[in-house]
Amino acid sequence: MYAEQLLPHDIAAEEAVIGSLLIDSDSFLDVSHMIMPDDFYRDRNRLCFAACSELFRKGEAIDQVTVARELDRTQQLENAGGMAYLSHLVSITPTSTHAAHYAQVVYNTSTMRRLIDAASSISAIGYQDTDDVDITLRQAEDVLFGVRTRRPERGFIPLRQIYDQFLEERASIADPTADIAPVLTGFNDLDELLGGLQRSDMLILGARPGLGKSALAVNVSINAARQGSTVGIFSLEMSREQLALRILSGDAEVDAHRLRLGLYTEAEEQRIIDSIGNLSELPVFIDDTPFQGIPEMRSKSRRLSLSPDGLDLLIVDYLQLVQGQARARGGENRVQEISEISRSLKGIARDLRVPIITCSQLSRLVEGRPGHRPLLSDLRDSGSIEQDADIVMFIYREDVYYTEDEWDQHFPDRPYPRNIAEIIVAKHRHGPTGGVKLRFRNNLVRFDALGRDDDF
Repeated sequence: MYAEQLLPHDIAAEEAVIGSLLIDSDSFLDVSHMIMPDDFYRDRNRLCFAACSELFRKGEAIDQVTVARELDRTQQLENAGGMAYLSHLVSITPTSTHAAHYAQVVYNTSTMRRLIDAASSISAIGYQDTDDVDITLRQAEDVLFGVRTRRPERGFIPLRQIYDQFLEERASIADPTADIAPVLTGFNDLDELLGGLQRSDMLILGARPGLGKSALAVNVSINAARQGSTVGIFSLEMSREQLALRILSGDAEVDAHRLRLGLYTEAEEQRIIDSIGNLSELPVFIDDTPFQGIPEMRSKSRRLSLSPDGLDLLIVDYLQLVQGQARARGGENRVQEISEISRSLKGIARDLRVPIITCSQLSRLVEGRPGHRPLLSDLRDSGSIEQDADIVMFIYREDVYYTEDEWDQHFPDRPYPRNIAEIIVAKHRHGPTGGVKLRFRNNLVRFDALGRDDDF
């Protein structure tokens, strides 16, 4: 019979962390982003670190006297071992230089303990009597994902802490390798209007069929990947082979139809080979499973985010093809189903801290409206799409609704906008709305920025 195993812990590292703080209060900046009071195994160490955290929050010095006073204020000084224990911590810590190393050890052992707790929780979930396996799997994934991402329970926090985080994030934006830097679309005017694609944001890209919403989403993903961002694409409409050929057509500048048929010149063939070599190196991952729901998409996205490649941008093409729980259970309330899908996609964006671009169909009301400019109310099946989205963009092309002769009759003083697409930012939670014009190259299924000499 095996003896009961002790939970992973390292008391010496815990004592060294607190001793470092008592020797040099500036060491708190080196460890505060790594550990919290709950990461300490021994109760008295947990109490001491919590007191140090409170002193730092109040902007007070951290030393034996102030920590003892703070513990006494909360009536925890005796439980923490008194002044004698604080003196002991200082005496056994040779230097505060290695505080971050000690904190890493504390964090590692704490993670292993939380993993053991997670295993017990997952085991309990598995014993539950339920017919909905998808919900059970999602609960288990949430437990395990919580260990990896270490998300503390959200509650009231002081405004000062929020501003501290804001300043840290603004400083990190200047570093393109930072995890919280925005993802750039590769279209300068659009990036200037949006400020890039912000982490945790859900962006809706809406258009009527055939206007290029899938093409624009793919363009953005390839541009982002060229700048080092890892992109995941859920292609629920097109197969991965079709999508790959579209990408290749645009990059090699070979007509998409002729590329599919193999009708290209020797010069074009060389460009195709060169493009395949370049595109193959990009961190772009495609999932073309045609019928899948939010639990599967969440699970796959998490696995990619935890892989060595990570995840910086997620594309969903398109929202109305995602299978909701209502449909899986035989429900018929389409509005409720789309609302659930929209909220869940926003939740994935926040959980993984990545922007999600979700393509969406627009209702036929656009076709019957004079001018045919899309409105937020045109988002198909549910008003909650508009509510959940941080940014809503539409693709509007006047050459789709006007022939050249009709254009000359209505707008004789304006050039015919052949292949000109306006990207209308109709909702922007964090900034201004407006429009950006791009050129749509239909034969290449690609959007390009307009040149300086273009007059539109």
